[in-house]
Amino acid sequence: MADKNVINLVKILIGTAWIDGTIQPEEREYLNRVAKEKGVADEPEIQPLLHEFTTVKPTECYEWVKQYLGDRPTSEECQQLLEALSGLIYSDGIVATEEANLLTQLQSLDPNNIGGDQSSNTILSAIRSLYQRWIAKLE
Repeated sequence: MADKNVINLVKILIGTAWIDGTIQPEEREYLNRVAKEKGVADEPEIQPLLHEFTTVKPTECYEWVKQYLGDRPTSEECQQLLEALSGLIYSDGIVATEEANLLTQLQSLDPNNIGGDQSSNTILSAIRSLYQRWIAKLE
C-alpha cells in the first residue's frame, strides 16, 4: 500500500484540477503522470478520481488540504504543497480564479506569511517562477 500522505497529495491535486469545474486535457495528462510516478495510480482511493468517475467539489478539495496540512502546518509544508499545486495549475497555461483563490488560501496558512496580506499578484508571480523552474527541469 502506498504512503497515505502521497495518496492525500494526489487527491488534493485531483481536487485542484476540478476546482474550476472541469479538468483540462493538460491537467489530466499531468495528473496521470504524477499518479504513476508516485506509484498510486492503481490505489482504490485514487482510481475513480483519476479516471473522472467521481467529480470533486471545491469543499472536498479544501477539506483534503486541511487534513493534509493539519492544524499547525510548517512554512516548509505549505511551500511544498504550493509548489506541487503550481505545477498542476500552470500545466494548462491558465490560472482560473478558483485556482488562484486556493493558492491564496494556502499562502495564508503559511506561518511565515506576515499578516496574510500579500496580494494575489505577488502569489501568482511566485507561482509563475516556480512553474518556470519546473518546466526548465523537464527540458
